[in-house]
Formats: sequence, structure tokens, C-alpha cells
Amino acid sequence: MIAITGATGHLGRLTLEALLRRGVPAQEIVALARDPHKAADLAERGFTVRQADYHRPETLAAALQGVSKLLLISSSDLQDRVGQHRNVLEAARSAGVKLIAYTSLLKADTTPVLLAADHRATEELIRASGIPFVFLRNGWYIENYTGNLEQTLGQGGLLGAAGEGRFTPATRADYAEAAAAVLADEGHENAVYELGGDAAMTLGELAAELSRQSGRPVTYTNLSVDEYIRTLVGFGLPEGAAAVYADADAGIERGDLATDSGDLRRLIGRPTTPLADAIADALRR
Repeated sequence: MIAITGATGHLGRLTLEALLRRGVPAQEIVALARDPHKAADLAERGFTVRQADYHRPETLAAALQGVSKLLLISSSDLQDRVGQHRNVLEAARSAGVKLIAYTSLLKADTTPVLLAADHRATEELIRASGIPFVFLRNGWYIENYTGNLEQTLGQGGLLGAAGEGRFTPATRADYAEAAAAVLADEGHENAVYELGGDAAMTLGELAAELSRQSGRPVTYTNLSVDEYIRTLVGFGLPEGAAAVYADADAGIERGDLATDSGDLRRLIGRPTTPLADAIADALRR
């Protein structure tokens, strides 16, 4: 059986759908959720739903019984993410899981981006576990910008600290397709995939495409990292989170969130979703 953690989240649900499209029956897929009530619709469709709370190891052992392949979607709770992931790994080892696919970060082993630290530590834990693995090093998500589209269009601009740095974001659906590919197929053991979209862009180019399609003026305003942190804090973001976001933009300017590996295109068997198509889809929602 194949199990997906965070199955009720955006990436989890998209991965479930992608597995079905690849011919994996719902009955052979375990949807793991902290709150199984939020997965009631998945149970109705034939998925096996089990409780799995990263913070509660006692839920994890039972959740992984009979599972051969596990997609560990990295925790969105930034408080001791490595400890949460360790709980899952220990349960996976006890349950005899044969393959762990982990959603990491692009260039996690080399980039100084703050967000990479937890991913790097988790990758080290997985390697040390002895369980065959696949590291899905996801780049930036286009949804990081289209997810709050109304606010961006209302303000008429994007703020950031990425300068003219080029990066290669991809849609969440494309990353989910890649995860499904390594779970549904064989031959990916101990592989490391650097994942990103086919086309590199700047935040200025992204703003221009938003403006073109929406018919409303959208400009990109570049700030220093310190200015961006202060601005985000002014918007109500905690200072620690603001520093992480601003640091990621500094990473974009350095090229840390860009890849020309072609791994994502090869895994999903088609070109990645173009920015124009992703924005058009977001505007229709």
C-alpha cells in the first residue's frame, strides 16, 4: 500500500488524484490525516483513512501498518519540524516501510536559505534510517503568488527583495504529479530530484504577466532584505516568519531557487505548466 501524509492538505489531495490517474486503485492508498473527520470525503471515495499526527507518535505506528511506500509531506508547523519528521521515520522503520519519498527543498544540501535547514536535517535522518528514499526537492510554488491574487491585484503590486534574480517556480499540481510518479513506478530508490519549472523568471516578469492577464496595473517593488522584513512585520507577520520570507527572496536573487535539471519535466512526462497558464487558471477561480 501507498500512504500519503498530510492527505487533506493541498499537495496531499493533488497527489491522491495523481495516483488515481496513474492507475493506482483508491483501495491501495492510505490517506493519513491529523483529523480523519476532514478526510470523510476521501473515505467515501474508497481511500483508506487513518489518523496520523506528527506530534503524537502513538498514532503513527498503527497508521503505517501494511504500508510499503510512504510520501512524507514536510510539516507546515515550523516548531521542531525535524522532531516531527523523526517521529514519522521511527514509525516507518518499525512498520517495515520499504520506501520513503520526502518533499524537501531545491538544493537543500547546499543552499544557505534558512528554509533549507530543516529539510537538510530531515534528509540526513532519512539517509541514516537505512530505508530506501526519494528526495523530491521542490522549488518555489507559483501558488505562493497566485494564492492571494485578489490582494495583489487590489494593491497593484508585488513587494519583495529578490532584485532581478531568476527562479523556476512550478505549480503545486506539477509537484504532486512528480510525487505520484515516484510512488506509482519503480526504479527511483535513493534518487535525488531537483524540481522546478521549465522557464526561469524574475518577480518583475511575474508582475508583468499578472498585469497583462488581469488588465490591472501590477508592478514589482524591490526592497532591501531589512526593508522587506520591516514591511512584512508592519503587515502583521511575526518577525521570525518575516525574516524567513525575506531570506528566501535573497536566495532567489542568488539563484538558489532556480534549476535547469529538467527532473520535473521528466518525472511528469510533459512540459511543466507555463506561468501564463497557471495565472489564467488562478484568475478563473
